[in-house]
Amino acid sequence: YLKISKLALAFAIIHSKPPGKSCREYTEHLAKTVSGQDFGWKSKVEALEAEILRLRQELLLNKVCPRFCLENGASAETLLDQECINPMSYSSQLEDSGCDVSNDYAFDSLGIASDFHQSEHNVDTSKHWLERALPLNLCSTGKGKSLTAPVQFLQHLLEIRKLSEGGILQANFTELENDSFTISNSVSQLLDGLTIFYNSPKFPVSNFLTEAVCVLISLITDTKLSNHVLKKCFKKLEEFKKNLIQIILRNSSVNRFQALHAVSHTLLLLGRNNILRNSLISLLLSEVRQFAEQLLQAHQIQAMYDIIQYENIFPLCMILEQLLQNETEESNISSSDYNGEEKIKFIKNLDQIILHLSDEFPLFSLYLWRVSVLLNSAEIQ
Repeated sequence: YLKISKLALAFAIIHSKPPGKSCREYTEHLAKTVSGQDFGWKSKVEALEAEILRLRQELLLNKVCPRFCLENGASAETLLDQECINPMSYSSQLEDSGCDVSNDYAFDSLGIASDFHQSEHNVDTSKHWLERALPLNLCSTGKGKSLTAPVQFLQHLLEIRKLSEGGILQANFTELENDSFTISNSVSQLLDGLTIFYNSPKFPVSNFLTEAVCVLISLITDTKLSNHVLKKCFKKLEEFKKNLIQIILRNSSVNRFQALHAVSHTLLLLGRNNILRNSLISLLLSEVRQFAEQLLQAHQIQAMYDIIQYENIFPLCMILEQLLQNETEESNISSSDYNGEEKIKFIKNLDQIILHLSDEFPLFSLYLWRVSVLLNSAEIQ
């Protein structure tokens, strides 16, 4: 059947070929025309799928809390529209020249994250909720749009949860059981948007990106909402962490350190979540161990090693050290995933690796030693 179809297509092309063109040229012309039509259809389908997801998000929010009505009779939807007329001054951040790359707002993960988490417990008034909600016209770029829609939806969902717990409004969260698809798709869209940005970042980094990561972590931390995310998006979250680690390791641009700082900042935020921390530590242990073994092998045979990867391994070491430090300082230390196979692999022959590398690579050897001390101290506790 396939041979007959190909033969029929060949005859059709030959008979319909315009004069002055060879069969090969006419076939290539037809192929380009068809592929162009396919590309157009794909873009239309993607736009329609995005619109369907947006409508599903609005529908789910209205099912959970119809029109976001507050106790005092005011409609939060109306107030949100008023907030969008005079949106918060995010544009001033986006228009910053970025000359001072060490400015606090861009990379102060502790400050931004603490402000966000403090706001989680403040549900006294609806005004504060609307101040935390993102204005609809926050981002105008393609990357911004891919992040704005899921962040707004997830943030509104979290705020409804907080306001319902504080008695400010009534919400029916049983609807989430029937439509967990919308939540998981929104989380996937958010992760894809963040990955696209970190693969080709633009500076200065907006607070909006940190806010997006904080919304994601809050969603995972929330006991009533996290199940809908972890059931369908856990593999996606693991892949996201792996992608961020590889972005750090493989970045070879000359001015890459600001980008590495931004990705490291996001990994640290993810590592503060108890659900994500253990798997992230395991991934970091694996990457640092593999690089140490490769570096030792290259050193023993006096071979060349990748100097760029050597420079990029230090952000991973610093992230790993900080996560282990936080884990050790916590009073409720439990048996962690990294206490198993990855820890055994990391500690095995570590003394010999440090001994052989300490003269040529003293800083890297020092980091290896500090990580091993933290691992051992966690085990003792």
